[in-house]
Amino acid sequence: MKKLMATLMLTVVCQSFAIVKQYNVLVIQTDEHHFKTLGCYGGKIVKTPNIDWIAENGALATSFYATTPVCSPSRASLITGRYPQNTPVTNNNIRLDDNIVTFAEVLRSKGYKTGYSGKWHLDGIGKPQWQPKRNFGFSDNRYMFNRGHWKKFITTKTGPQIGSINKRGIPDYKLNGANKKTFSTDWLADRTIEFLNTNQGKPFCYMVSFPDPHGPNTVREPYDTMYKNAEVPIPISINKPRSETPNWAAADPRITADTIRLIMPAYYGMVKCLDDNIGKILEALRKNNQIKNTIIVFTSDHGDLCGEHGRLNKGVPYEGSARIPFVIYCPGKIPAGRVVNEALSCVDFVPTLFSLTDDKLPKGVEGRDASGLFQNKSTKWNDIAFLRSTSNSQPWLTVVTDRYKLIYSSLGKPWLYDLKNDPEELHNTFNLSKSKSTIQKLTQHLMKYAKDSNDPYIKNKKIKSQILQALDETE
Repeated sequence: MKKLMATLMLTVVCQSFAIVKQYNVLVIQTDEHHFKTLGCYGGKIVKTPNIDWIAENGALATSFYATTPVCSPSRASLITGRYPQNTPVTNNNIRLDDNIVTFAEVLRSKGYKTGYSGKWHLDGIGKPQWQPKRNFGFSDNRYMFNRGHWKKFITTKTGPQIGSINKRGIPDYKLNGANKKTFSTDWLADRTIEFLNTNQGKPFCYMVSFPDPHGPNTVREPYDTMYKNAEVPIPISINKPRSETPNWAAADPRITADTIRLIMPAYYGMVKCLDDNIGKILEALRKNNQIKNTIIVFTSDHGDLCGEHGRLNKGVPYEGSARIPFVIYCPGKIPAGRVVNEALSCVDFVPTLFSLTDDKLPKGVEGRDASGLFQNKSTKWNDIAFLRSTSNSQPWLTVVTDRYKLIYSSLGKPWLYDLKNDPEELHNTFNLSKSKSTIQKLTQHLMKYAKDSNDPYIKNKKIKSQILQALDETE
């Protein structure tokens, strides 16, 4: 009888511990990162064993999209679960609304130690603007800066500073001798590790936002020459005819195969430096025995076309611009090696995270809980995501699934890409008769999204006319 009672008591204690056990949260974000440069996404040139480890021991999303493929709107959507028009960060350098609750604020309010280092880009035009007064739940934001793509940071008695100053005394983006202690990626990784070490044994939520591999394409030694002899692949889309080029994404005639060969080796070097430093962060988690109960997310704010379609950077709904890496590790809940093919976007992160941490969503969240997909549970899921352009006079709206991408724009005709048969996005299939049912189904979903999320782009005269025509309707 005593043995039975002891066993029962031990069971109750273990169950109680399981109930109160809390996951830590670590979000690692890069800037302007083409997903194909990562090994886990099929990249062959840069070895990325540390980011790959997160994917191999967690889950990888193959069709995860930036809700708006530029910095500020995407970042706002990720941390709030809201579409850009409701944050209201619809373009770069717009301030996040004071009343919005982020995932960090929810976790801070329940006792988590919270912090943030790196690029923020949600507090207006300040540059670099260290430690913005509004921290949105990221309590330790000493190493948060509002914006800029600085290459060298230093720590002083009065706080962090940019380590490169021009002749006029103004901070600039030059390397200026940056090394493994002062180069931006290394410096931010070290600040992250300091936070992890300080908060051993405490529940924590930390986000580090690296400014690389966003340009300028420069990186410290030895990464600066590591890929100088790499055989840079030239995208076939750089040579597509004008007839297959949308008005919303006109090619830049200055972007040639030689341009791509020139700029990519340093880009690869930045990616390699990022992966090595993420390895340092993972090793700190292992050493501190924190990795067993830490949710780790690796993602980016948007992509970089890297010469695809004769363009650089982002801002358009092409895959290289809008599709972003997203891998998530959650020991005990997400099975190792899980691959999720369904379409997702930044707004789906917060509800997915809070399902894993068993937290209640704050008001205003518009995204969907995709935890069932990541946990390989039987889940009824609508394979669809919505993207929108920045706020400008010529907007576009996009609805995307794992296979199809439909774009309505105020600049010219609609476009439909079959991503399964045309992954390079070379051919518009909108006018093919076999596409009609797909177009109408996607358009109906788009209209519902616009109504539910109050997207004003749906009222644009050109877009509205295209939609009505696609649905065989008239005004």
